[in-house]
Amino acid sequence: MKQLTHFDEKFNKEKSPVILLLDNITGEANIGSIFRTADAFNVEKIVFSGTEPNLDSRRLQKTARNTHKTVVYEFTQDAQGFIRDLKDNSNVYALEITSASIPVEDFKYSEEKKNVILILGNEVSGINKELLEISDKHLHINMFGQNSSMNVAQAAGIALYEISKTIFAFTKK
Repeated sequence: MKQLTHFDEKFNKEKSPVILLLDNITGEANIGSIFRTADAFNVEKIVFSGTEPNLDSRRLQKTARNTHKTVVYEFTQDAQGFIRDLKDNSNVYALEITSASIPVEDFKYSEEKKNVILILGNEVSGINKELLEISDKHLHINMFGQNSSMNVAQAAGIALYEISKTIFAFTKK
């Protein structure tokens, strides 16, 4: 057995139909980490809304490890309009604990709508009310400790893992 390098790995390069909508996420380390996770799951793109990221930040670049140069991204002033424009062909999920949220591991992919828009919220205030209302469903990560939330970049990784399991299992049928 030998440890593989980036050049030896044998992973499939499947494109995920997931679009990450980052609602006013401002932490440069979080944004860099989300870029890196988005690359790992080969998401369609990242859409920033609210606060435009500083892609010149050394902290963001160091955390992203150049994935900010390879992952497709854009900025929108109008997140609700962005969602409305894609809603006919997308299921919209907000990763937020609400009275109506379901565990992310219960996510089921449906090919009736091609894309999945996953909304992630601000590090302090979460997802804004208007985006929660326009979402088809709310997802949460079951928590077993005392805290009821976790770092947004870590939550993105867990959610993408659970969502990708369902998407890729569905597309292999």
